[in-house]
Amino acid sequence: MEILPIAHIRTDFPEKFGIPRQSGLASSLRGKIVFEPAYRDSEALRGLEGFSHLWLIWEFSANGRSGRWQPTVRPPRLGGNRHMGVFATRSPFRPNPLGLSCVELEGVENDTPEGPVIYVRGADLMDGTPLYDIKPYIRYADSRPDALCGYVDSLQDRKLKVVLPEQMAAVLPQPQMKDALVEVLSLDPRPSYHDDPQREYGISFGGCNIRFRVNEDVLEVVSVSGQ
Repeated sequence: MEILPIAHIRTDFPEKFGIPRQSGLASSLRGKIVFEPAYRDSEALRGLEGFSHLWLIWEFSANGRSGRWQPTVRPPRLGGNRHMGVFATRSPFRPNPLGLSCVELEGVENDTPEGPVIYVRGADLMDGTPLYDIKPYIRYADSRPDALCGYVDSLQDRKLKVVLPEQMAAVLPQPQMKDALVEVLSLDPRPSYHDDPQREYGISFGGCNIRFRVNEDVLEVVSVSGQ
């Protein structure tokens, strides 16, 4: 079966590093879905505005295609040194590089120069990621509050305290991007096995280069500059 993208998403992440590891973890992140010309028909979105969340099916397009796959992977949240079966993880390195994300629907705009577009929040996708399908989230079928989640249930959610000086936040292209950046950084973008308080890291976000250090549970932004 050959499938072709129906759309691409525009986000503030030009690179993989720094993107939240799951959708919805940084709810302030905004994305814009732009359809391919063949699918720019507002009739295809009729009724969508009645839903609050959507499922996106997309491609890990930045992985490259080696033609090989491995039966086990090393999930970053397990420290990068424990192997799990690829089908027991959400690793991007899979036989078919397909991702699945649940995002919040912020709005639909039908009449734009790019045809109908969809605005979403909480996407964990890189800028330009191809989308293969969009489906509405249905609460009675998709929500399983009592579900068991294997080894994930034993992991503790950990958020960092982010120190972002106001003069650095002012460099961001739009004021509302500050909240999204703080959310992203609080999730600790570093590999989980890194723990060097002197090491400086950088992510690209919204056209800016963000440099930071982490000491225990505090992440300090040391510079924000335009690219």
